[in-house]
Amino acid sequence: MRDHITDRPSRLAALALAPAAAALVLAGCSSTANPPGGSTTTTTKSSTTTTSAAAGPTSTGGASTTASVEIGNTLNYGSMGTTATLDCADGKSLNVGGSNNTLTVTGTCETVTIGGANNKITLDKVNTRITVVGLSNTVTYKDGDPKVDNLGSSNSISKG
Repeated sequence: MRDHITDRPSRLAALALAPAAAALVLAGCSSTANPPGGSTTTTTKSSTTTTSAAAGPTSTGGASTTASVEIGNTLNYGSMGTTATLDCADGKSLNVGGSNNTLTVTGTCETVTIGGANNKITLDKVNTRITVVGLSNTVTYKDGDPKVDNLGSSNSISKG
């Protein structure tokens, strides 16, 4: 006999946060001596880190731990208190976790999932879906007609 799912938004939120949580865990485990391709792990006060991979952010600001990992056609970005530019290129998906980040996302994202709190994210274009499961995030997309799922609380999601 099949069990029925009665708390679907909570399950969706947990599933959506899993990639971002994995990225944050990876940040604590990575070595800056030989990080895997497409990965940036740590920035320190008053420094800038740039990678050449599509998933690589350009970060500035105070001390932080950052993980940016590309798995398949999905960018997984997790950070606390950074300002960064990410590139969805032409049709990658993006998962964002963490808090107090200011992110500019260039290119065309197929889907975007955002967890965490107090993030300010500006997206060039989103094709299919934006899902926000965090708290007090401000998300602005410039182009596209995605389905918007606001499963969190006090989020602002707008086209502009």
